[in-house]
Amino acid sequence: MATGPRYRVQFRRRRQGKTDYRYRLRLLKSGSARAVVRNSLRQTRVQIIKFDLTGDQVMIAGSSSELLKFGWKGTVSNTPSAYLTGYLTGLRAKGKGIEEAVLDIGLANPSKGSKVFASLKGMLDAGVQIPHSEGILPKMDRIQGSHIPNRGEEISALFETVKAKIEEGHS
Repeated sequence: MATGPRYRVQFRRRRQGKTDYRYRLRLLKSGSARAVVRNSLRQTRVQIIKFDLTGDQVMIAGSSSELLKFGWKGTVSNTPSAYLTGYLTGLRAKGKGIEEAVLDIGLANPSKGSKVFASLKGMLDAGVQIPHSEGILPKMDRIQGSHIPNRGEEISALFETVKAKIEEGHS
């Protein structure tokens, strides 16, 4: 470990690999709300967050575990559930008057067609304006779950009914 008067210890969250402060500063300088998408092995969380000097304010939040209330019987950690979580959060944001945001994926690897971008597609379909490239979004058959082995047709049918129930609850 370096010592001496010229050595400066990094922030704790940077040392732990949890926060990239340069990326965060660029997002905050935009002045828009941030659409924060976080994936774990068990669920997807989508939040609309506004910066405040006293701390970030969560304005809207949605979790893939909430899909169970709408009749979702599949796992809550796959691509269709990530899309539906983004769609649910996007409809809630539109209901509160939030029209635009910037995407914040944190330290996630921005892979083309990943669950992070499935959530982005859900928010876009709900009507929230988020800057993006069309090439990075997953294809619709993957979003509907037809790629899932042994359950593709069942998940696709369930996907449509849950999406209709979400729209019905937020219209």
